[in-house]
Amino acid sequence: MPAYHESIMRDEVLHYLNIHKEGVIVDGTLGDGGHTEFILKNTAPGIRVFAIDRDPSAIERARERLSPFQGRVTLAHGNLADIKDLALQNGISQIVGALMDLGVSSPQLDTPQRGFSIQHDGPLDMRMDPSQKISAADLLINLSDAELASIIKNFGEERYSKRVVRSIRKEQAERPITTTSQLSRIVARVVVSSRHSRIHPATRTFQALRIAVNDELEQLKLALQGVIGLLSSTARLAVISFHSLEDRIVKTFFRDEQKGCSCPPKMPLCVCGGKPTLKILTRKPLTPSEEEVARNPRSVSAKLRVAERVYV
Repeated sequence: MPAYHESIMRDEVLHYLNIHKEGVIVDGTLGDGGHTEFILKNTAPGIRVFAIDRDPSAIERARERLSPFQGRVTLAHGNLADIKDLALQNGISQIVGALMDLGVSSPQLDTPQRGFSIQHDGPLDMRMDPSQKISAADLLINLSDAELASIIKNFGEERYSKRVVRSIRKEQAERPITTTSQLSRIVARVVVSSRHSRIHPATRTFQALRIAVNDELEQLKLALQGVIGLLSSTARLAVISFHSLEDRIVKTFFRDEQKGCSCPPKMPLCVCGGKPTLKILTRKPLTPSEEEVARNPRSVSAKLRVAERVYV
């Protein structure tokens, strides 16, 4: 079993959450429980954490890690999009902070059977929740050429998306595509990378399929909308993203909620009645220190944005 995932920017998250002496923090993406453990170790006994993850194996790993904090932590299996409903089902209607650490965790990447990694050969799966019906291999079979190219282009920002799809179809005409190594070879044959690039040619295609399989972007949008109703006055929301698609969603959401009014720019007076719900605390996203990147290279693309709940 892979070692525990090393949580990113723990000190920055704890600092910006500005946690008080009591109340509930929601960790919407529990993973291995690193952020939750750090929060519980560095806060007063009156602070509790309600933590969610869609991956049952992550919950079990975190449960063992967090066993010293029994009574201060509640774990729940569920999707990020259901963050508000899951909290309410567990008797939580108001929270003093929330954290979302997006993306895939190291144990998922380092377990070949999960099918997330280009580096380790395994089944072409990529489901964060193994109970989901559709895997990455299923997408390659069931989607039309146009649908598959759209996913690879829009979710992977892959400029050679149509070329990738043609290569996939050529392989499928001869044999099924069932493993990560098979797909990575197919993509590498047709995607041209810069000589100086350290990114594998199939990285963007793998990212796109993972996002599509797990509906990650829509999950994020729904989670951001849901958590607003849970945040108490001055409670803070911290979100760590790992690629531009996620970061753009968070940035736009924070900006729109800070503005409040959704009337067209040329409208002389507000008629929508919208009020600000957030105050942005990070004008530019925070990034990991050089020391953290040296210690944990997977943190290099992380961006942290934080906003505070306001009531007008």
